[in-house]
Amino acid sequence: MARIVALSGGVASGKSAVTDRLLALGVEVVDADEVSRDVVAPGTSGFAEVIAHFGAAVVKTDGALDRRALRERIFSDAGERHALEKIVHPRVRDTLRERALGTTADLIVLAIPLLVESGQYNWADWTAMVDVRTDIQRQRLMRRDQVDLKLATRMISAQAPRSARLAIADEVLVNDGTLAELSVKVDAAQIRWLAMSRTRIRKAADETAG
Repeated sequence: MARIVALSGGVASGKSAVTDRLLALGVEVVDADEVSRDVVAPGTSGFAEVIAHFGAAVVKTDGALDRRALRERIFSDAGERHALEKIVHPRVRDTLRERALGTTADLIVLAIPLLVESGQYNWADWTAMVDVRTDIQRQRLMRRDQVDLKLATRMISAQAPRSARLAIADEVLVNDGTLAELSVKVDAAQIRWLAMSRTRIRKAADETAG
């Protein structure tokens, strides 16, 4: 019976750094971003729905989705963003739930960038939020994605507000400092999550024995 931790945070908050550290510690991690690419890969029903709605303008010459064109379109039109979310989010949720319930590990971490927006993850046991000040977030995003200030600001504004993310968090990992400082926090969190998992497993065993 794995402890299911939903890990989230705003764009460029440091979620990838957290998951990289967790993987190095041997934790099973499922990345919703990777799953979201899989569910709209060419040949899938998700891909067909995306093309039916957005048209050939978001398809590259090799037949794959032109993610840059799609991103620019959804971040300039909230209606288009919601249309894409309706296609992608249910498929991602179903895949993550299947992976979480099927694991044999004591602990599984689901990295879900749009946890607030996609909703319906109340079956997770614990929610951990990676948090960073908005000014740092904006700078990191511009550097990481090579986008200008205007697009970076739109990308941040398109997500749920920071206050909404913090409101659903059982635990917050503040990432305003260095990578080394973040790693120390992740190491401590992993120990706590494993301890909670093993406590629950012992309790379930006791109840079964009783």
